[in-house]
Amino acid sequence: MKNLLIAGASALMLTTACVGSLDDDYNVDPKSPTSALASGFIANAERNLVRTVVSTNVNINPFRFYVQYWAATDYPTESRYDLNTRNIPANFWNPLYRDVIRDLREAKTNIAADINLSAATKANQTAVAEVLEIYTWTVLVETFGNIPYSQALDFANSRPKYDDQAAIYSDLIARLDVALGQFVAATPTGLGANDLINGGSTASWIKFANSMKLRMALTLADVDPAKAKTLAESTVGKVLASNADVIDLTFNGTFPNTNPLYEDLVRSGRTDFAGTSFFINRLKGTDGPVSGGVVDPRLNDYFNPATNGGSFTGGNYGSTNSKSTNSLPGAKLRVQTLPGVLMSYAQVEFMIAEAIARGYSGFTGTAASHYDAAITASILEWGGTAAEATAYLAQPGVAYATAPGDYKQKIGYQKWIALYNQPTEAWKEWRRLDTPVLTAPATAISVIPVRLLYPVVEQNINGANYSEAASAIGGDVVGTKLFWDKF
Repeated sequence: MKNLLIAGASALMLTTACVGSLDDDYNVDPKSPTSALASGFIANAERNLVRTVVSTNVNINPFRFYVQYWAATDYPTESRYDLNTRNIPANFWNPLYRDVIRDLREAKTNIAADINLSAATKANQTAVAEVLEIYTWTVLVETFGNIPYSQALDFANSRPKYDDQAAIYSDLIARLDVALGQFVAATPTGLGANDLINGGSTASWIKFANSMKLRMALTLADVDPAKAKTLAESTVGKVLASNADVIDLTFNGTFPNTNPLYEDLVRSGRTDFAGTSFFINRLKGTDGPVSGGVVDPRLNDYFNPATNGGSFTGGNYGSTNSKSTNSLPGAKLRVQTLPGVLMSYAQVEFMIAEAIARGYSGFTGTAASHYDAAITASILEWGGTAAEATAYLAQPGVAYATAPGDYKQKIGYQKWIALYNQPTEAWKEWRRLDTPVLTAPATAISVIPVRLLYPVVEQNINGANYSEAASAIGGDVVGTKLFWDKF
């Protein structure tokens, strides 16, 4: 009996010791986590990414000025390319590093540590975070050039080196291939409603990642044609296939989670922006390739008629403009829940049209058929009808066979119109395709920016690496073309 008691006591001691060593497992309330959930980091990163790239706040995102969609009413400084008075470069740089990439890295760490996730769910959530991070890095590279990358966001290193922009881009493509290989198509991401962009749909993330790959391929097309061709051809049949596939974030009606356009155009009570005469006259068909007063069906969606006179009238770019005699941004842009778009179906169709025009293989259809599909998708996206799209495409200045210019000019011009509410992407594509021809206003302090300056804080705190990076790209000035911007 004594031996049995000793044995029993030993077993009790052993059990107690095991439980004591597993306190972290046994005493954790799964409904009250001690660390933030990965899904929360992903949701926050998505929100901040979309808000940054679609914002109308010219202290953050002045690109609607740069591509001459909008002119200023009271405050024309930013439309004259003054970047540093309001610290625009830092206001664009900081949220992408701090509020997007940093959060996505935290998400990936927490996903790896989460014992409650299946292997397939872990793989999908990690791939989602990686795709979002890659997209964000492309925006930074395409905006600034050389940037902190391999040493970025290391709290032990406040002075990270700047990596070569072309090398970063190449690494991002390799990372994107790895992420695509991670997805388990048959398994939902498990992010559910916390995935503000794709609602937890693995299929949508795979389409987005492949569409990103096509976008990156075309970014390289003028500097590395062979690599671009191989990358583009690997995406055939895997990209966005309809307007239902649009990659966007639908904001809600509660501040501060409303669309930032609503905040700047309605909630602020201000009227800071009017359409430019350059853009509105082209939409009206009184200037540009579409002549004879043929009105683009998107005109009354993009802008409101002027309150004084009731006509669509554009202001002078680079100057102050009347708020009553010029057309202000349209009613659809003022809706609290308007989605912020990262990638549209129209954008993808334009990319396929360009890929075919460049001679890439595997895509069905012709450059003209995908060009038509892109324009139609854009018109439908804004609430137009198929009949309106057909009538618009029948115009000699629009039809692919008769529109002026080569394929870059035909596609670039219509893409410029379609990307109206994707200003960061519109600026990038204007630089890449060099269409339409834009002229800086006489009041401008520089040429039209083809890159943003590095933030002033980088000059002050990370001076040696900043100076090296500025020298490597050809100077920290807005006229320095980035590695992919060949022409």
